Amino acid sequence: MSAAPPPANSHSDLGSHKVKSPDALKRKLSKSSSKELDEEEVRSGIPAKRLALDPRSRQCPYLDTINRSVLDFDFEKLCSVSLSHINCYACLVCGKYFQGRGQKSHAYTHSVQEGHHVFLNLETHKFYCLPDNYEVVDSSLDDVIYVLNPVFTPAMIKQLNLSSKQCIAYDGKSYLAGIVGLNNIKANDYCNVIMHTLSHIAPIRDYFLREENYKGIKAAPGDRMIMVPHRFGELLRKLWNPRNFKTHVSPHEMLQAVVLCSKKRFQITKQGDPIDFMSWLLNALHLSLGGTRKLSSSIINKTFRGKMTVYSRMIPTSEVTESERLALEQSGAYEEKVEENQFLYLTCDLPPMPLYPDELKENIIPQVPLASILSKFNGVTEKEYKTYKDSTLKRFEITKLPPYIIVFIKRFTKNQFVYEKNHTIVNFPIKNVDFGELLSEEAKKSHKYTHYNLLSNIVHDGEPKSGVYLAHILHKGSGKWFELQDLHVYELNKSIPNKSYVPPTKAAGNGASATEEAMSVAAEEAGPAAAEIGPVAAEEIGPVAAEIGPVAAAAETA
Repeated sequence: MSAAPPPANSHSDLGSHKVKSPDALKRKLSKSSSKELDEEEVRSGIPAKRLALDPRSRQCPYLDTINRSVLDFDFEKLCSVSLSHINCYACLVCGKYFQGRGQKSHAYTHSVQEGHHVFLNLETHKFYCLPDNYEVVDSSLDDVIYVLNPVFTPAMIKQLNLSSKQCIAYDGKSYLAGIVGLNNIKANDYCNVIMHTLSHIAPIRDYFLREENYKGIKAAPGDRMIMVPHRFGELLRKLWNPRNFKTHVSPHEMLQAVVLCSKKRFQITKQGDPIDFMSWLLNALHLSLGGTRKLSSSIINKTFRGKMTVYSRMIPTSEVTESERLALEQSGAYEEKVEENQFLYLTCDLPPMPLYPDELKENIIPQVPLASILSKFNGVTEKEYKTYKDSTLKRFEITKLPPYIIVFIKRFTKNQFVYEKNHTIVNFPIKNVDFGELLSEEAKKSHKYTHYNLLSNIVHDGEPKSGVYLAHILHKGSGKWFELQDLHVYELNKSIPNKSYVPPTKAAGNGASATEEAMSVAAEEAGPAAAEIGPVAAEEIGPVAAEIGPVAAAAETA
């Protein structure tokens, strides 16, 4: 009795090995081994180890054609022909991305037409030689893998705040890990300064450098917000990579996730508000990591979330008649109300600029100490908030200081006619700022440390509706301050100026005078012997410091 003919959809034999159908192969493969197969292998039914046994795998003759100077893994990983994200490969000769590895794929066609033979699977991190289609195994390619996906061990992370070692990029330029430029695609400098600042906050940085901390986070089907922590972590790992091929990083993938998840609220091509973006980003990270209102529910809350008590009472306006005022008093509308709130940052107001010039007909730029604008949160100072129908007096009393404090100095005001910038100078010490003066005696007892050191400062340089944002960052390992403006990185000869204003005397790189700008001050909590432990600054330069997100909490809405 003759054997039945093979089914029409069966695969032909490869040598003496009879290949099973793709469905049968999928069922047979264990969960661990199936991860070793990329989509092309599963679809063709070819076991991965058959490819690995090729004698040419460890003796590929095309390794010297790899051009590391053109490799850039910062951009979105999609095929340059089909624009598909599925099964994407990078050509290590020209740096372009192509889909697939089979004979009808774009990568295969590219290898034949251009004579480029070495490709990297961007998902499985395996190297292949096309059109021969065998896996390449060579330890000299480890540096390419590390640039694509930097990995940090706990021992490496512990050394980040201690090391001042200069790293050498592939092009021979030197840089400090963490102090590298971020590409400004068009108008995303307002995002760059926030990401630079957050990358130097030790708890945030240490958490996101370890992908294991958030890799297994589960999300509801269709929830795009899960992209934010993954893309943010990938960006931080590239910023701190000591083995980069170049001395700058592009935040393209992170910004793509921001545009998508914020529903185009924050865009790459349109200038935005740093404080607005920072509030959204911190809350997006907090919620994506499963955070709640508990202070210990996420790394964001543990680092930035503080508590305050808000006292508010309504006051009668001139339009209220005597009978209406008496009725409101009897109803309890004018009684003081107490509310417990949480905050992510503190919004400080500046005194108004003088309307008239001095006797020399020059505009006076006022100066205020940091303690003066922080007195808003001492629980005694009252501030009036007016609406079209009533007014409210509020007092703010901080009851719990977070390990890292973000202070937002509100410099921009907008009304019906004009958008103005307040140039008031804020004098502040860089080290040992005592926030304990804002606490009650009872609250002080629950705080071991109340002194903070400045860690970062965000500045707006230019006119209110134009200009650019830049950041002053302290590199703890070297103890030096750096100015980062997109791709430009400058070491500050001296310590960061202790004023929240960069005077117009600063010369720009092209010889033009660079105008000033704004500041915010952030700080980190000082430990024993006033040792820095970590916190942050971030000033703002935007119109309104509004609360963002359900669990957010700015000190107040301005």
